[in-house]
Amino acid sequence: MSQAPPLLTSAQMATFVARGFLRFDGVVPQDINDQFLAEAGEMPPPTAGQRLLPLYMRALAENRIPEVSAGTPLAQTYPAGSALARLLGLPLVQGAIQSLLGDDPVFDHHFLHVTFPPAYYEATGGQGVSQHTHQDSTIDPRQVFDVQVMYYPHAVTRPMGGTRFVPGTHLRKVSEVALGRYQNIRGQQHMVCEAGTLLFLHHGIWHGGGVNLSDRTRYMFKIRMQASGSQVRRWNVEPVEPRAPQRPIFYVKTPSDPESVAAILMTPEPWFEQDTGRLEFVNRVKLWRYLSGDPQFDADYWMTRLEAGA
Repeated sequence: MSQAPPLLTSAQMATFVARGFLRFDGVVPQDINDQFLAEAGEMPPPTAGQRLLPLYMRALAENRIPEVSAGTPLAQTYPAGSALARLLGLPLVQGAIQSLLGDDPVFDHHFLHVTFPPAYYEATGGQGVSQHTHQDSTIDPRQVFDVQVMYYPHAVTRPMGGTRFVPGTHLRKVSEVALGRYQNIRGQQHMVCEAGTLLFLHHGIWHGGGVNLSDRTRYMFKIRMQASGSQVRRWNVEPVEPRAPQRPIFYVKTPSDPESVAAILMTPEPWFEQDTGRLEFVNRVKLWRYLSGDPQFDADYWMTRLEAGA
């Protein structure tokens, strides 16, 4: 009888709600990484005068990663024994997906992101540039959220231009076109990681791919998935954290437990400014209410003061 996968803790869920991501370094075994890279195939070497996009699209068409229809049950997405089926079968991955999306999540789309080194652009006459900062789901105003799993099958060095993302931006809906002008934001992170690293992202987080200045092609594989049922209290809620009294704010003498849900939700990001940054605290409380099934939950009185007298 197989064991149930390890579910996320309340602290991990609160971190996801507050920051929009969870990162797990080097958790995919090397044999799966090697199998995935073999199934993804190598990019053909650059040829003078050849256009890069057709080369890229031909390589995607010829690899062994399957084409999958949106709405397919996630459990039926990849052939048994394939690298991606093995990845999704890892207990850590199963537990994180169940905690964030509940039972029987649904596949939305996937894509093999390939970032080419300078040699390709020198041969094809193009120019390697960073991808613009963007948010994938400007049109999606729901509190229900999708999860995007970014998989790094090989080590990523700083010169390789790993994914950059801005923690805490996932609940601020913006126009992708307007957002594209921003390349560097305080607190942004760049993926420099070992092989087999996974990022679990809220679908709304601001992100983009960096320019690859190394001598190696960089791969990242993204799988987007959505809930098919309830997302309420699907993580390991034991021990249940009692609803704590509201903490003193601004004039504080006694520090609170940094691992408490309230403390995690109320930790600002470097890009917050003191006034409109409070909008993010309100958004975090709203999302925690949704996930916890507790419509009265509050942290630092932010929602209660808005609802008083309503």
